[in-house]
Amino acid sequence: MERRVNVYIDGFNFYYGLKSKYWKKYYWLDIVAFYELFMKEGQILNKVYYFTAVPFDTGQRKRQSLFLTANRDNPKFEVVYGKFLKKEIHHKGNIIHTFEEKQTDVNIAVNLIRNVVLNNCETSIIVSADSDLVPPINLVKELNTKHKLFFHFPPKRHSVNLQQLSDGIINLERYESRFKKCLLPDVVNLSNGYTINKPPSWV
Repeated sequence: MERRVNVYIDGFNFYYGLKSKYWKKYYWLDIVAFYELFMKEGQILNKVYYFTAVPFDTGQRKRQSLFLTANRDNPKFEVVYGKFLKKEIHHKGNIIHTFEEKQTDVNIAVNLIRNVVLNNCETSIIVSADSDLVPPINLVKELNTKHKLFFHFPPKRHSVNLQQLSDGIINLERYESRFKKCLLPDVVNLSNGYTINKPPSWV
């Protein structure tokens, strides 16, 4: 019997990891195809959950929408939304307005635990280096000692605490050849007959 694998991607951890490596061209990634390459003998990719929030910036929102639409055409890909909150930072007498992404770690935890409890998969891969995930990981290990948990750390990201809880880790920056193999075409033909184009700045 093949072991079903679910993948949980912290979208902003992943995005900023790519950004830190100046891997802008890999933003336009076929996520399911990419994770199919990580399946080992006896494993089948069951579902990829992508956790993100809608940016306030119009340009960022449009580019994100194109990326998610292209990937959502694959039934194995599911988006789970959190939200951005406006935040004020006081620095040397100045007020800096910024945004903070919220709910991603909670949404990952909820979906991870639900799938383990309902026996929807035998293996989980978490793409994040956010140590806030330590408590739900501990709970999963308590609920099902046979469930396998792996962490894939985005470029320039790492967590010793998560590594200690995992059954294995992968540093994604070592797999640039797989990123290259799984770029979406510049023009994506959707199953509904529409086409979408890669954002021109993602080169």
